[in-house]
Amino acid sequence: MLKGKTALITGSTSGIGLAVARALAAQGANVTINGFGDKAAIEKERSAIEKEFGVRALYSGANMTKPTEIAAMVRDTEQTFGRLDVLVNNAGIQHVSPIEEFPIEKWQEIIAINLSAAFHTIRAAIPGMKTRRWGRIINTASAHSLVASPFKCAYVSAKHGLAGLTKTVALEVATFGITANCISPGYVWTPLVERQIPDTMKARGLTAEQVKRDVLLAAQPTKEFVTVDEVAALAVYLCSDAATSITGANLSIDGGWTAA
Repeated sequence: MLKGKTALITGSTSGIGLAVARALAAQGANVTINGFGDKAAIEKERSAIEKEFGVRALYSGANMTKPTEIAAMVRDTEQTFGRLDVLVNNAGIQHVSPIEEFPIEKWQEIIAINLSAAFHTIRAAIPGMKTRRWGRIINTASAHSLVASPFKCAYVSAKHGLAGLTKTVALEVATFGITANCISPGYVWTPLVERQIPDTMKARGLTAEQVKRDVLLAAQPTKEFVTVDEVAALAVYLCSDAATSITGANLSIDGGWTAA
């Protein structure tokens, strides 16, 4: 379905992003993956994508708080593969704290990585997509782009902003064969979710199991974590011809969390 096309997925060395990168590669797309982590582990994932799916895979260590590095990553992808067709903004971090104790530097970092980075990647990718009159922009938002939870002021603000950015971009590029959509998962069992458990335990005075049951899954009627493969499958669908008329949408995949 995507043979001959190129996808850039930020925050894709693990979790949702890696699953999306592998799913797009399985459809024939060359991919650029991005993120932090152990260099050997990242290289193992990058080379595995090439071997398993017969595509080319590039790794970029661009820091998502640095606009110049983000622009360079987009430029390197276009120069390496000759094009950038699918942009998936997935990079994200989290911090859990009462607002009066919320570290200012954490607020700034979360807004930069979860929201501003998407602006910078889209800004850099749009010209080429317009020239080719085809593109898919997919932003990993969250159920928190639609509803709030306590102690997550920066994350909720960033994800609401990402939903608004997506709608604005969708309107601007609607006549160029480019779509822009959000995928808004509920709780997915990823390193990002796992890492916020200790902070939530501290903020709420709960055990780890209580956090999982009474906080993370309390809002999801299915009482099950969303899987990374389910999110990846939705991303693949949004890249298909069948999804040509889906743009400016915020698609929930949250076990019913936002149905209420």
